[in-house]
Amino acid sequence: MEENKAREQSLDLMKTSPAAYLSTIDEHGFPQIRAMVNLRNSEQYPSVVELFNGHDRDLLVYISTNTTSNKARQIRANPKVAVYYCIPEHWRGLMLGGEAETLEEIELKRKIYQKGWEIYFPEGPGDPDFALFRLMPVVAKYYQSLDVCDFGFEGER
Repeated sequence: MEENKAREQSLDLMKTSPAAYLSTIDEHGFPQIRAMVNLRNSEQYPSVVELFNGHDRDLLVYISTNTTSNKARQIRANPKVAVYYCIPEHWRGLMLGGEAETLEEIELKRKIYQKGWEIYFPEGPGDPDFALFRLMPVVAKYYQSLDVCDFGFEGER
């Protein structure tokens, strides 16, 4: 598959995949994978679509979780992560890899925070247990059926 087509399909996949699967490395050096909310899904999270304006080429990812979670602890210990988006019934997938960065900006947390998250973060976006990470991928691999396209982001930042 040609890279520009893979990038276009990757962006579409990020906007429609119901979940994002986050992989971190645990204290024993083994990968840990779990389903996360896909904040790029424009149907599920229309209020945050604007945060991704200007990020169609770099495929920026935001990851929200509890500060006290294993995944947050693992990211702080080893920021190398992978995020996977997929539509299994269409045999489409996208793996993004890089180093996650911890974000503390309250304004950004306010923009990302969703109604209903009070169950996880009772104090709202300023809750000390609300963690936010950003992944600016350095590698990508797009899959469609038996077609695979690797691409990177060097020189695009």
